[in-house]
Amino acid sequence: MSATFTPLHRLEAWQAVPLLARRELSAVDLVRACLDRIAEREAQVQAFVQLGADAALATALELEAGPVRGLLHGLPFGVKDLFDTFDLPTAYGSPIYAGRQPPADAAAVALCREAGAVLLGKTVTTELANMFPGATRNPHHLAHTPGGSSSGSAAAVADGMLPLSLGTQTAGSLIRPAAFCGVVGYKPTHNRVPKAGVKSLSETLDTVGGFARSVRDVALLGAVLTGDARLADPANFEQAAAPRIGLCRTFEWAQAGDDTQQAWAQAEKALADHATPLTLPVPWRGLVRVQKEVQAFETARSLSHERLRYRELLSAPLQALITDGLAISGETHARNLRATASARQQAQALFDQHDVLLAPSTLGEAPRGLDSTGDPLFCRSWTLLGLPCVHLPFARGRYGLPVGLQLVGAPGDDHRLLAAAHWVHQRLRS
Repeated sequence: MSATFTPLHRLEAWQAVPLLARRELSAVDLVRACLDRIAEREAQVQAFVQLGADAALATALELEAGPVRGLLHGLPFGVKDLFDTFDLPTAYGSPIYAGRQPPADAAAVALCREAGAVLLGKTVTTELANMFPGATRNPHHLAHTPGGSSSGSAAAVADGMLPLSLGTQTAGSLIRPAAFCGVVGYKPTHNRVPKAGVKSLSETLDTVGGFARSVRDVALLGAVLTGDARLADPANFEQAAAPRIGLCRTFEWAQAGDDTQQAWAQAEKALADHATPLTLPVPWRGLVRVQKEVQAFETARSLSHERLRYRELLSAPLQALITDGLAISGETHARNLRATASARQQAQALFDQHDVLLAPSTLGEAPRGLDSTGDPLFCRSWTLLGLPCVHLPFARGRYGLPVGLQLVGAPGDDHRLLAAAHWVHQRLRS
């Protein structure tokens, strides 16, 4: 694949990077191609809350006139409206903060700009990154949800508006929209990426990550966000050995729909020579409950200002979550935090005999309707454990929407996970 035969707005980031560095591809042309795609499709998909077209073109011109800045030189990117940006408003998907203009970038945004990325705009988030939907629609079928809470970021990448975008996950807000929109979603190891300047919901769970159309692309983004150059080392992808894969249906497998079950059977067949079943520790049956309680308790307290000053501007579902969180005692939360710490210590043992784990991402393809963002059930435990995850799209569901599975890595082994994900993704799509 090359820039000659691929529309510029569909060019993958890892393909564009060397062309931009050699000046064989103009950063201005790439930005304009993405802006043209946004103009063509935004009225239908509604992925953005704010565009910065003029500033993006000015930045692209500066990049063309100067030296190569970094791994993301000249690449357009979008930012979930949960991240502060000094030059575009940040409203957190809530009327409470409409028109709010931060004085500084979130750390993750600044890191991307420093590496040469060009900010095109702010993408839709659900209300305060919870479950109440925003305006975004699934680009594959506009009557279906794109997932959440990083809905706009996933949809924009899926529709060719952007090669890269930033999102966050507290339950399943990176992996689920990646699955529903059919893109690669990457949730790094917890606390590998700085969260400064991102609206906080849960210190225990919040994780910054991103979306792209290939594993190599999210690896570029991940290398910038984590500062770990190993994530984007070409040798990881060109010389990757077959990983030892643990097949982990999880304790929630009974709730998987036909679409996920069929994708699982397809993956088992494709990876049969390199995969063996893995059983999770029995005490982990309660991890989904623990994750829900930790999220509710910490979100209720993180949003204390909004609850006390602007409760009438909060949606009914978010008010209900806050009420549930306030009903959880500090003693219960302390017990849940101990259980989380214990499970995270035990997690390393999962990788004694396996390099990565294959697990479901969602119950199935994106549900029809826009009044819900879908169930994050299959993401909750991995988020609680703080493990790095990559969603890999490779199949289609009953109604033709994307379906895939996620790979889970050992804590801190994001570079090995991404190398394995590239290897696995090639075989699942062949």
